[in-house]
Amino acid sequence: MRSPRSRNARLLPGSACDVLSKIALIFLAFIAVLAMFGRLRFPGQKKLESARCPHCKRFRIGKGPCQCREGKS
Repeated sequence: MRSPRSRNARLLPGSACDVLSKIALIFLAFIAVLAMFGRLRFPGQKKLESARCPHCKRFRIGKGPCQCREGKS
């Protein structure tokens, strides 16, 4: 008589190498999608950059001069 294991050599649906390669590919695809979103330019980004002081690079609040230039003429 044959044992039930001799009919099917595989005990699991996928070997460990297959599972690890699938996990690695999914991880790399996820990182690629994150990189694509990271390269997007969001609306209003130019407006934010223009709100910085050209000298000290701090954000200016309001319409007055930056604090780094207040005391200087």
